[in-house]
Amino acid sequence: MRHATKGRNGVGSLMTSAPTTTTGATTRRLQECVALLDRFKQGTLPPGVTDAQLWKAQKVKQAIIHPDTGEKILMPFRMSGYIPFGTPVVVGLLLPNQTLASTIFWQSLNQSHNACVNFCNRNASKPAPASKFVQGYLGAVTSAVSIAVGLNVLLQKANGFSPTTRLLVQRLIPFPAVASANVCNVVLMRHSELSEGISVLDDEGNVVGTSRVAAKHALMETALTRVVLPMPILLLPPLIMSMLEKLPLLQRQRRLVLPVHSLVCLAAFGLALPLAISLFPQMSQISVTRLEPEIAMATDGPMVTYNKGL
Repeated sequence: MRHATKGRNGVGSLMTSAPTTTTGATTRRLQECVALLDRFKQGTLPPGVTDAQLWKAQKVKQAIIHPDTGEKILMPFRMSGYIPFGTPVVVGLLLPNQTLASTIFWQSLNQSHNACVNFCNRNASKPAPASKFVQGYLGAVTSAVSIAVGLNVLLQKANGFSPTTRLLVQRLIPFPAVASANVCNVVLMRHSELSEGISVLDDEGNVVGTSRVAAKHALMETALTRVVLPMPILLLPPLIMSMLEKLPLLQRQRRLVLPVHSLVCLAAFGLALPLAISLFPQMSQISVTRLEPEIAMATDGPMVTYNKGL
């Protein structure tokens, strides 16, 4: 920890760990963590402060504070709050025998939550008009609902499925709808970054320029995580529940199906989120040779850093 290079947040490239479950940190605790990291940056740490304390402080700060704006992210829209606030929506998406109204409701609610998460965890080094985010939200909801409803209509017209197979396929429909809508959500809400670029930083955390190439990489990496994230969440529970529902206990006690289903979704969410987030660090690095010539001329280092967003 103590040998990390210092950046604009008082920490260096070592500080790219995945968000932790610090959704409940108090304001006082957060202020203490920020003050401790500031003293680390200034080289005025009091005697006795351990590396473990510094890492813990950094994890708390990363989970709550936006790296570009320095502002607190609302608890439901932090990555560390994704599981507790997102699991009820996942359970709703995977409920069997969905009607048209319930499909529209749960897909819209899911993309509303995703839109808020994307907005709160975006790269905010450049301002963007609110209309861009409204456009992204509407596009994501439209795509999710259209794909989910369209696949359900096709399933209803298919005559070659047994009732059991039809139920399983119906439970798997949310994944293509959510995955495609997630990509649409990210691209539409952040596409202004492609034209305006995002800030890139040198080893000392100083802004060396604005890069559209780095913005493209940031959006591609974020979009990929949004495809990987729902895979275990929306594919594993239907497969697991199709087996568990055959157990004598759940056959006799049908009221237990929903609680068991919720626990399975929670476990899948807990598996999927760290996996998806760990694919790419939030503060990613890229070689200056892959960026615009003016970026390479503005720094002596071989690599620059950019906030990918989450």
